[in-house]
Amino acid sequence: MGGMRFLDYLGPFVQILPEIAKPERKIAFKEKVLWTAITLFIFLVCCQVPLFGIMSSDSADPLYWLRVIIASNRGTLMELGISPIVTSGLIMQLLAGAKLLEVGDSPKDRAIFNGAQKLFGMLITVGQATVYVMTGMYGDPSDLGAGICVLIVIQLFCSGLIVLLLDELLQKGYGLGSGISLFIATNICETIVWKAFSPTTINTGRGTEFEGAVIALFHLLATRSDKVRALREAFYRQNLPNLMSLFSTIFVFAIVIYFQGFRVDLPIKSARYRGQYSSYPIKLFYTSNIPIILQSALVSNLYVISQMLATRFSGNIIVNILGVWSSPDNSARAFPTAGLCYYLSPPETFGHVIEDPVHAVAYIAFMLGSCAYFSKTWIDVSGSSAKDVAKQLKEQQMVMRGHRDKSMVHELNRYIPTAAAFGGLCIGALSVLADFLGAIGSGTGILLAVTIIYQYFEIFVKEQQELGGMGTLLF
Repeated sequence: MGGMRFLDYLGPFVQILPEIAKPERKIAFKEKVLWTAITLFIFLVCCQVPLFGIMSSDSADPLYWLRVIIASNRGTLMELGISPIVTSGLIMQLLAGAKLLEVGDSPKDRAIFNGAQKLFGMLITVGQATVYVMTGMYGDPSDLGAGICVLIVIQLFCSGLIVLLLDELLQKGYGLGSGISLFIATNICETIVWKAFSPTTINTGRGTEFEGAVIALFHLLATRSDKVRALREAFYRQNLPNLMSLFSTIFVFAIVIYFQGFRVDLPIKSARYRGQYSSYPIKLFYTSNIPIILQSALVSNLYVISQMLATRFSGNIIVNILGVWSSPDNSARAFPTAGLCYYLSPPETFGHVIEDPVHAVAYIAFMLGSCAYFSKTWIDVSGSSAKDVAKQLKEQQMVMRGHRDKSMVHELNRYIPTAAAFGGLCIGALSVLADFLGAIGSGTGILLAVTIIYQYFEIFVKEQQELGGMGTLLF
């Protein structure tokens, strides 16, 4: 009961938080599309508005590795991206999964739990913003002055609150999907398109080259006399996006979409009407992209803490065990070279795998284990466990063919936990594969993008079936 009492203590605070009211009527599909587009527009504008009062920083970006996944943009209002929401979700789900928090099945308990998640999200926003300012990410705090430091924290807090409310707006049914998913998919797709078609020129020492892999191909073929060498360079050039990375990305997209179709259909029938048969699908990716989002939140926070400690207390043995970082000249990011963070970071290429197989094995074991664990934990706290599904079917007066009400939970338990754990394992394995192939935007990013785009495709198909036809849907 202690866990419940803790949530009850949060009740008064949850009631005063800003909240989006539930829609009083069914929102039309066209209206949902409009609200989703407005949400995306606000997010993209915030991604381009620079923070007032910051000094330009030439230091390595501690969040470089994870900016694509947490939908953030350095030096702008979206500096924190969705990191506070995901981190608060991660903490609350782990506490509930470990039974340190007791969450009842009643709507009131669920509402308090969701409100507590939002409250922690706001507190984490303030905490992260304060840490960023105090560790000198925007310039030395003594040079900035107390007033500017407070102003930067306020800007980051307000933009964090906007992200929370935009996500809630979509989740409450005004738009399609969730804000988190929309922002992640947009950021990853933007990165992939930019690295494929970027017109930015970079002087690499071998002459001026285009950043975009496709534009670089035509430029190299047009300017080099040796066409075979030009092709080889376009496919395998180092330190810039190349065509092999682009093809690897497309290949991973195709594999994930193929795996999305894997499912087991359990036969169910109506308990009220004779002869009314149906099926309940249990997908391989039962928990979708949740494991990879939670795993990213865990790693992102570990990276940030490690880099900030390394900056302040370099040489300390405990800090070195957590991670040793090096930043090459003119590089926007720092690389872990030793410690825990090194073994949890993906090897850059197959060459690195051969050079340090222990690193590769540790990374694979961490990815597979953490994704399987988060996937299995998530079903218990998100209302999608065997017990919850059996309850939903019972409320719809549906039963599994050949099974009584009491044995239905036992039968579902044979499939759902296995699908969750094995699906999480597959998500982790596909992410590792994408990293090893050198796909654009990181393996985790691509996994997230594909699963989110597929979710939106499923929502679109479902709405189309309900309304009957494409014309009715859009016009």
